Amino acid sequence: MGAVTVWSAGPGRPGLIEPLGVHPDHRGHGYGSVITLAGAAALRELGSSNALVITSSLVAAAATYRSAGFELLPERYDRRREG
Repeated sequence: MGAVTVWSAGPGRPGLIEPLGVHPDHRGHGYGSVITLAGAAALRELGSSNALVITSSLVAAAATYRSAGFELLPERYDRRREG
C-alpha cells in the first residue's frame, strides 16, 4: 500500500496530512482514501482538533480527499514576495 506523513501542532490544535499520490495503475481501488483515513486516525491519537490537507484543486486529489470524508473549502492563497 503506502504511507502518509502527518504533522501535529499539539493536542487541541489542527493537524496536517501531507498530500499523497497514487500511481495511475493503482487508482480507483480506494487506496488513497484508506491512506488518508490512516493519517487522520494518527492525528486523532495525537490529540489534534481536526485534520487538514492542503492541495491544489486537481480533480483526482480532491475526489480522493472527499471520499475520505473531507470537505472542500474555498481556496485561499498565501502571501508571497517575488525575488
